[in-house]
Amino acid sequence: MTVATHSAKVNGTEIAYCIDGSDDNPWLVMSHSLAAHSGMWAPQMTALTDRFRVLRFDTRGHGGSPVNKAADFSVMAGDVIGLLDHLGIDRTYFAGLSMGGMIGQQLAIHHGDRLNAVVLCDTTSVIPPDYADMFAQRAQTARDEGMQALVAPTLERWFTPEYLAERGDEAQPVADMIAGTPVEGYADACGTITTLDMTGGLPSVAVPVLVIVGEHDPGTPVAAAQAIHAAIPGSEMKIIEDASHFSNWQQPEVFNDSVTGFLGRY
Repeated sequence: MTVATHSAKVNGTEIAYCIDGSDDNPWLVMSHSLAAHSGMWAPQMTALTDRFRVLRFDTRGHGGSPVNKAADFSVMAGDVIGLLDHLGIDRTYFAGLSMGGMIGQQLAIHHGDRLNAVVLCDTTSVIPPDYADMFAQRAQTARDEGMQALVAPTLERWFTPEYLAERGDEAQPVADMIAGTPVEGYADACGTITTLDMTGGLPSVAVPVLVIVGEHDPGTPVAAAQAIHAAIPGSEMKIIEDASHFSNWQQPEVFNDSVTGFLGRY
């Protein structure tokens, strides 16, 4: 499942992207998680393209974007700003999940003048040292055994056990995304994630923010979402019941209603 149909050279790298929706609609940029690509937003496209011109892009080393390590999230956010400049987009809405939500925080802190409103989904604002070790181990597993070795444990974090038992076939496209992620792209992004430490900058965010989190998300749990919500003045928060890390995939109707309802007010 590959959706990126265009590519642009921005910020010293190639970024693959695709655009859906009417030219008359306002822009919405969507940023995916680690070990995925822009296709992870498939459950949102019908609902969102009715109201937005949706720009989805593949982060460095994922999907159709070649491996090119980002030292930190300022570089990843620079890719987004470069893409906006390339396409002549002055202001946009933004939604990001997990790693995409980390990029969204960087944008909100440092490039708020380019944003109308932001949705931060199943993400965190800081990586503790023990989590840094965990990401290093995952990167090593990818290098030693390939991405297929990470598919099952990743799905177990991204979806609830009940979902995998009863509707696991619906997660097959996600499994394929994980398995198809370039090893070095994944490993590089794991390294970038370990640099995350944005909590201190969040009180300066002046754009409207909605924080979404799956009730049973083990990796970026409700407590992490609450910390982001508490730090950003005037932000809103939505806990999605019966969902884990991929709340957009497991509960798309609730997710879509939350996103469109929030963004529709701005």
